[in-house]
Amino acid sequence: MKRLGVNIDHIATLRNVRSGEHPNPINFAKYAISLGADSITIHLREDRRHIKDNDLKKLSKLKIPLNLEIASNYKMVKIAIRNNPNYVCLVPEKRNELTTEGGLNVIKYYRKIKFIVSKLNSKKIRTCLFINPIIKDVIFSKKINTNCIEIHTGKISNLVKNKKNYTKELRKIKKCAKYANSLGMEVHAGHGMDYKTIKILSKIKEIKEFNIGHFIIGESVSIGLKNVIKKINMFIKK
Repeated sequence: MKRLGVNIDHIATLRNVRSGEHPNPINFAKYAISLGADSITIHLREDRRHIKDNDLKKLSKLKIPLNLEIASNYKMVKIAIRNNPNYVCLVPEKRNELTTEGGLNVIKYYRKIKFIVSKLNSKKIRTCLFINPIIKDVIFSKKINTNCIEIHTGKISNLVKNKKNYTKELRKIKKCAKYANSLGMEVHAGHGMDYKTIKILSKIKEIKEFNIGHFIIGESVSIGLKNVIKKINMFIKK
């Protein structure tokens, strides 16, 4: 069955505006799991703009499947290993970006990423690489020996939202998902998805996990987290 990972970064964003404890990301994570989320995703950025080290520490101690997104540098890897989350997803990171703009350059940084993945694999942490839907990136991900890939869905999400032709992008995602699956890597999808995009991508049988954050948090303001998770699960778990 396909899984839903709820990214709670922007609960921390709201909390940080007032420098207090509300809303509490830890309580929100527990609540999301109780409503049908399969895991919780957090991105510990180098500038700590939302999730903080203490959030990671507290979440790692809970009996909740935790997916930690980090930049592919050695300092962040040491933090990941120290906290021992269930899963780690390596993502590209720029200080001046509003959100993640694309997938990792797994070809340019092949040696570095391979070393990091081997470190995480040795600690029995499930590894994932956040990549663009490009066959060559899938091939290099396999060479790196990651357990999973997460396909960046930002482009198709924007095309769908703007009512533009997304057929070419969908074809690329399908091709990469099928190929990665044939190589023995689990396939995930993430970034920018809403109900329409989820409905489209949930039909790709090779995609086993959807990680969604900004849309879930924003939509929850209007209709509540329970209803958002229920609606998304109707698409991915039918």
